[in-house]
Amino acid sequence: MATKDKPLLRALKGEAVWPPPVWLMRQAGRYLPEFRAMREQADFITRCMTPDIAVELTLQPVRRYGMDGAILFSDILILPWAMGQDLRFEEGRGPVMTPIRSEADLARLDEGRMMEAVAPVREALRRLRVELPDETTLLGFAGSPFTVACYMVEGGSSRDFAHIRAMMQNDPALFDRLMDILTRNTAEMLCGQIEAGAEAVMLFDSWGGILPPEAFRRYVIEPTRQIVAHICARHPDVPLIGFPRLGGVMVAEYAEKTGINALALDTVADMAKVAEMVPETVTLQGNLDPMILLNGGEALKAETRRIRDSLRGRPHVFNLGHGVIKTTPPEHVATLVETIRDV
Repeated sequence: MATKDKPLLRALKGEAVWPPPVWLMRQAGRYLPEFRAMREQADFITRCMTPDIAVELTLQPVRRYGMDGAILFSDILILPWAMGQDLRFEEGRGPVMTPIRSEADLARLDEGRMMEAVAPVREALRRLRVELPDETTLLGFAGSPFTVACYMVEGGSSRDFAHIRAMMQNDPALFDRLMDILTRNTAEMLCGQIEAGAEAVMLFDSWGGILPPEAFRRYVIEPTRQIVAHICARHPDVPLIGFPRLGGVMVAEYAEKTGINALALDTVADMAKVAEMVPETVTLQGNLDPMILLNGGEALKAETRRIRDSLRGRPHVFNLGHGVIKTTPPEHVATLVETIRDV
């Protein structure tokens, strides 16, 4: 299918498409009854690593809403899992991992097994390219090295990220080696996704915003730049979306220095201000508050139109500033998509 027939791919390549294409972070999720029905069949990692299940979960929101993009059902922690770090997901707690805090812990990672371990992910992408509607863009993704490192060092989610901050300060050589491993393997994994059928890829840096500016430059911007350069050398026509969540005023420098094609913005970003700060060649993605989507009503319609209309005339992909909240009524998502397209 030619790019001209895929609104999302056109927008990611710098075209001002009207109305803007739409997809949502966590659009395949627990707010959908059909997702919950399949959730009972297998644990989270099994669902990610079983192509039949991953394909079905990816397709569900596309069937229901006609989304312009389908993002592979997977998780950013599949990468450390693929290198041998143990991983499980606990209800009410999220991901749980044996933390990496020493040279011995780091030595247990096996980079050589990564690509073989994620082969089911590539198989799911190959199937999706066949099964998706012709006009739908297939998105692959990974976590950015710093955010993945946060989970690997903390052993899961954290409120203060004390252990990773301590490693950065007290053993920067060890932390640099971890970041190098993640940067190399993230780039390789994303190239594998592209070769399996992903038409664009996204890097999620959910926790980059906890860093002060110099550390943000070193551990968010520079690894992202390296990943983008690696992918562009092999797949120069594939757009990359970067999501430096809570990056604040650093997002303009991030957009300039990483080489990304599209800048995804979180809920607290002022889209109009950011539009003035970054070149018009950079597509903006976002940034409706998921709580507004959760609550619905006229406020949802008004805010959707405001964001949509404020960026008319420049490349824009409509999305949320974070993922769909699990208690969101499915009909609110339908209202969102209808409102975006009601021009």
